[in-house]
Amino acid sequence: MKNTTSESSTAKLAFARLVGTLLLTVGALSGSAVAQNATEVASDFGPNVYIFDPSMSTSQIQATVDSIANQQVSNQFGTQRYALLFKPGVYGSAATPLDFQVGYYTEVAGLGASPADVTINGHVDVYNQCFAANNCIALDNFWRSMSNLTINVMGLSGCQSSADFWAVSQAAPMRRVNITGANLSLQDYCSAGPQFASGGFIADSQTGFVINGSQQQFYVRNSSIGGWSNAVWDQVFTGVVGAPAQSYPNPAYTTLPSTPISREKPFLYTDSNGNYKVFVPALQKNSSGVSWSGANTPGQSRSINNFFVATPSTNVEVINLALLLGKSLILTPGVYQLKDSIRVLYPNTIVLGLGFATLVPQTGRPAITVTDVDGVRIAGLIVDAGPINSDALVQLGSSRLRGLDNWFGFNRFRDHSSNPSSLSDVFFRIGGATAGSATTSLEINSNDVLLDDIWAWRADHGTGVGWIVNTADHGLVVNGDNVTALGLAVEHYQKEQVLWNGNGGETIFYQSELPYDPPSQSAWTDGSANGYPSYVVSNSANTHQAYGLGIYSFFNQGINIIEDNAMTVPDTSGIAIHDVGTVFLNGSGQITHVINGQGTTANSSNGGSLNPVVLYP
Repeated sequence: MKNTTSESSTAKLAFARLVGTLLLTVGALSGSAVAQNATEVASDFGPNVYIFDPSMSTSQIQATVDSIANQQVSNQFGTQRYALLFKPGVYGSAATPLDFQVGYYTEVAGLGASPADVTINGHVDVYNQCFAANNCIALDNFWRSMSNLTINVMGLSGCQSSADFWAVSQAAPMRRVNITGANLSLQDYCSAGPQFASGGFIADSQTGFVINGSQQQFYVRNSSIGGWSNAVWDQVFTGVVGAPAQSYPNPAYTTLPSTPISREKPFLYTDSNGNYKVFVPALQKNSSGVSWSGANTPGQSRSINNFFVATPSTNVEVINLALLLGKSLILTPGVYQLKDSIRVLYPNTIVLGLGFATLVPQTGRPAITVTDVDGVRIAGLIVDAGPINSDALVQLGSSRLRGLDNWFGFNRFRDHSSNPSSLSDVFFRIGGATAGSATTSLEINSNDVLLDDIWAWRADHGTGVGWIVNTADHGLVVNGDNVTALGLAVEHYQKEQVLWNGNGGETIFYQSELPYDPPSQSAWTDGSANGYPSYVVSNSANTHQAYGLGIYSFFNQGINIIEDNAMTVPDTSGIAIHDVGTVFLNGSGQITHVINGQGTTANSSNGGSLNPVVLYP
């Protein structure tokens, strides 16, 4: 017999709690950026955002940035997060240059409307980490960024004075940066060897000569460079003035004169009155060069009063009420333990992370869900899998509605081509920093979504790592049509790294390492096929294009693991895959074919060498 009194009491209590939460939430919002009046104010971005201005002495700034670098340069899986923001002006001088390193979870950015508004006379560098006397590498130099400033390179001595060094791997973007006075080097050639690096991403930047060096692969988009030194396996350029000519695979340059579609990342800045704003760059099509070469960057400016500024202690219900009330969201530096999803409901909402704000779902729900609307921008975030498996960590559009739509042939999902949603500098982790699992990291059910610098990583080292520990099937699943990925890296997932079901997809630059740790061939078998291809375009897709793809193996369990194909696509006229190659890095086993049974085998007999297919079919 049902206890109706108990159920009624429980329902009343739940309703009372909901009302209480809403009242408390409204009270909390009244003292935040949500309820600020029309007067612009200097928002409090929390204790981990350092804002410098030119009135400060170089020695004062130097002490602060050095203190943070000393903590963060080796702090790969720590919880500390920082944003170092420079107001318009000049910092450092020939007599006292400002020279500093950028460590993990550190964002360095100018607060001007243009990169020309902030100049650092000195160096902003990332160097190799030396784990032993003969093991100095940049392979783990992840999760840091530099943007929206000019570096007039000067200072330091000896080898390190010869360039500004940005020796990084994945998840370390450089955006809207102007480098003058010396070369930009993506390899730290001043340390002991072997100096390996595995980057990388540069966009909307202007530099002199660029030293690629040991960088296995790199993607440069919508920039201007004074030359490029060399290629290794997969160097890709779109819309880059001064880029080397198309020549894949010898050397391995993939070059397109323009970027078919792009949108720069939103950024925080101050106007001429010192008011904080967020600039939202416009969508560009068939573009080249930097967006800031003219008088104004195309786009719109939004007042900080349109944003709710959250901290890691902010309850997710408060965040969601702010979004429900029509606010956009700034997530200040820190780690957010989420008991529910952050729910983006309305068109043109911005979710902007500062200082690598990190989201960790605790209940198995996605960290972020987005309804099928126009123009949402999500940028500057790390999303970690949590202790309870999530079906997806970030989900755009509804998978259930998409499935029904496809099943019944309604084709009712919206056309967002004039104002697509975009994800910029969004990075996913399964394990490494914290134990966790998620079936899919990023699931896209909406049409026309634009991805711009995405790294999805099932950890191969750190906390909570093992074949049956940090479980994850896919890094990216695309069900929407006309989705574009610019700068996509997906690594170590246990099934297809990328599963692309939608029509009209396009990827420019793809980097992938297969899982290191399959314990047996039977544990990593897709039906009758050995292994799972890294990148799969499903038979439901009739059209797809991709340019500049590198897929690598390092099976490190001492077992002869075989992958039949690194990539599989339908054999239809609407498919065109340009410049795809495989490399055997180390370990055992092999990748038998590059794509659909074509391409030479990558194994220990040709380790370190590129096995290319220039065009398929």
